[in-house]
Amino acid sequence: MLKKSLYFLCLLLVFGCGSSKKRTYSKTRTVSVEGSTEETTLPKKSKKEERKNSKANAIVSTALTFSGTRYKFGGITKKGMDCSGLIFISLKENDISFPRVSYQMAEQGKRIKLTQIEKGDLLFFKTSKRGKRINHVGLVVDVKGVDVKFIHSTTSRGVIVSSLREGYWNHAFVKAMRFL
Repeated sequence: MLKKSLYFLCLLLVFGCGSSKKRTYSKTRTVSVEGSTEETTLPKKSKKEERKNSKANAIVSTALTFSGTRYKFGGITKKGMDCSGLIFISLKENDISFPRVSYQMAEQGKRIKLTQIEKGDLLFFKTSKRGKRINHVGLVVDVKGVDVKFIHSTTSRGVIVSSLREGYWNHAFVKAMRFL
């Protein structure tokens, strides 16, 4: 009788401890660690998430086509553009209507924490010592842990990709916004 009770108790523990939450898995990822390989499955993304990611990728791709373009105040062409012009055109070419200037862009969307930043989010900065409002904007192109890369147009180097970890940009950073 004791054996049967123990057996029943073990079965109950093994099958009773599983999560009741259902997950859908779609992709398999192979991970190599010190010579051994292990396959893990990733949770399937919802259709809404996939649309958002593809839209973010399209916007980032558009912005990256302007890499190397010189800075021009008020510019919105390959001949020259400013930071908000880069964002404005990248969004416009992907059928998204947005304000033209950075401080007005900063009022659009939902404010997010640094830990929530994803590709396609906007970063806002105050780069002027005297100015009281946002005067610079960048588009997140990649996030790897705490390293956030964003594309923007600077007066000295034109359209480039920078890191939020760089001292100047980290110090000037004001907020991040999600609009997708």
